Amino acid sequence: MIKNKDFRIVFATTNNEDLASIIAETLVQESLAACCSIISGAISIYEWQKKIEKRQEFILMIKTSNSHLDKLENRIKELHNDEVPEIIAVEISELSEGYMDWMNKTIK
Repeated sequence: MIKNKDFRIVFATTNNEDLASIIAETLVQESLAACCSIISGAISIYEWQKKIEKRQEFILMIKTSNSHLDKLENRIKELHNDEVPEIIAVEISELSEGYMDWMNKTIK
Protein backbone atom coordinates (compact mmCIF):
# COMPACT_ATOMS: atom_id res chain seq x y z
CA MET A 1 0.00 0.00 0.00
CA ILE A 2 1.11 3.53 -0.80
CA LYS A 3 0.40 6.62 1.28
CA ASN A 4 -1.86 8.99 -0.63
CA LYS A 5 -2.79 12.67 -0.58
CA ASP A 6 -4.09 13.04 -4.13
CA PHE A 7 -7.18 10.83 -4.33
CA ARG A 8 -10.63 10.92 -2.74
CA ILE A 9 -13.76 8.83 -2.57
CA VAL A 10 -16.88 10.92 -3.05
CA PHE A 11 -20.20 9.58 -1.86
CA ALA A 12 -23.42 10.85 -3.43
CA THR A 13 -26.92 9.46 -3.20
CA THR A 14 -29.99 9.57 -5.41
CA ASN A 15 -33.43 8.00 -5.25
CA ASN A 16 -33.31 6.89 -8.88
CA GLU A 17 -31.14 4.11 -10.33
CA ASP A 18 -31.28 5.56 -13.84
CA LEU A 19 -30.08 8.93 -12.55
CA ALA A 20 -27.29 7.24 -10.58
CA SER A 21 -26.17 5.56 -13.83
CA ILE A 22 -26.34 8.83 -15.77
CA ILE A 23 -24.26 10.63 -13.15
CA ALA A 24 -21.71 7.78 -12.98
CA GLU A 25 -21.34 7.46 -16.74
CA THR A 26 -21.05 11.23 -17.20
CA LEU A 27 -18.33 11.56 -14.55
CA VAL A 28 -16.29 8.74 -16.06
CA GLN A 29 -16.80 9.92 -19.67
CA GLU A 30 -15.69 13.44 -18.72
CA SER A 31 -12.63 12.06 -16.86
CA LEU A 32 -13.80 13.55 -13.58
CA ALA A 33 -13.78 10.08 -12.01
CA ALA A 34 -11.75 6.95 -12.59
CA CYS A 35 -14.58 4.70 -11.43
CA CYS A 36 -18.08 4.97 -10.01
CA SER A 37 -19.73 2.13 -8.13
CA ILE A 38 -23.49 2.14 -7.61
CA ILE A 39 -24.69 0.48 -4.43
CA SER A 40 -28.42 -0.26 -4.25
CA GLY A 41 -30.67 -1.03 -1.33
CA ALA A 42 -29.82 1.86 0.98
CA ILE A 43 -32.59 3.44 3.00
CA SER A 44 -32.07 7.00 4.19
CA ILE A 45 -34.02 8.66 6.96
CA TYR A 46 -33.51 12.39 7.25
CA GLU A 47 -35.22 15.66 8.06
CA TRP A 48 -36.18 17.88 5.13
CA GLN A 49 -38.27 21.03 5.46
CA LYS A 50 -39.29 20.11 9.03
CA LYS A 51 -40.53 16.65 8.02
CA ILE A 52 -38.94 13.27 8.61
CA GLU A 53 -38.38 11.64 5.23
CA LYS A 54 -37.58 8.02 4.41
CA ARG A 55 -36.58 6.84 0.96
CA GLN A 56 -34.74 4.09 -0.82
CA GLU A 57 -31.50 5.37 -2.30
CA PHE A 58 -28.64 4.39 -4.55
CA ILE A 59 -25.19 5.29 -3.27
CA LEU A 60 -22.57 6.40 -5.76
CA MET A 61 -19.02 5.65 -4.60
CA ILE A 62 -16.92 7.85 -6.86
CA LYS A 63 -13.13 7.51 -7.07
CA THR A 64 -11.48 10.76 -8.12
CA SER A 65 -8.53 13.08 -7.58
CA ASN A 66 -8.42 15.98 -5.16
CA SER A 67 -7.89 18.37 -8.07
CA HIS A 68 -11.22 17.33 -9.65
CA LEU A 69 -13.42 17.80 -6.58
CA ASP A 70 -14.87 21.21 -7.46
CA LYS A 71 -15.68 20.28 -11.07
CA LEU A 72 -17.10 16.93 -9.95
CA GLU A 73 -19.31 18.59 -7.33
CA ASN A 74 -20.63 21.10 -9.86
CA ARG A 75 -21.33 18.38 -12.42
CA ILE A 76 -23.25 16.27 -9.90
CA LYS A 77 -25.33 19.32 -8.94
CA GLU A 78 -26.11 20.00 -12.63
CA LEU A 79 -27.33 16.43 -13.17
CA HIS A 80 -29.01 15.71 -9.83
CA ASN A 81 -32.74 15.90 -9.13
CA ASP A 82 -32.44 16.90 -5.44
CA GLU A 83 -32.42 20.54 -4.42
CA VAL A 84 -29.51 19.80 -2.06
CA PRO A 85 -27.77 16.60 -3.18
CA GLU A 86 -25.63 14.70 -0.72
CA ILE A 87 -21.99 15.00 -1.81
CA ILE A 88 -19.35 13.93 0.72
CA ALA A 89 -15.64 13.48 -0.01
CA VAL A 90 -13.28 11.43 2.14
CA GLU A 91 -9.54 11.09 1.82
CA ILE A 92 -8.06 7.79 0.73
CA SER A 93 -5.16 7.43 3.15
CA GLU A 94 -3.57 4.46 1.38
CA LEU A 95 -4.17 2.48 -1.79
CA SER A 96 -2.45 -0.18 -3.83
CA GLU A 97 0.25 0.96 -6.21
CA GLY A 98 -1.42 -0.66 -9.21
CA TYR A 99 -4.76 1.00 -8.50
CA MET A 100 -3.06 4.36 -7.97
CA ASP A 101 -1.24 4.01 -11.31
CA TRP A 102 -4.50 3.13 -13.06
CA MET A 103 -6.28 6.12 -11.50
CA ASN A 104 -3.45 8.44 -12.58
CA LYS A 105 -3.79 7.21 -16.17
CA THR A 106 -7.59 7.31 -16.16
CA ILE A 107 -8.23 10.75 -14.66
CA LYS A 108 -6.83 13.43 -16.90
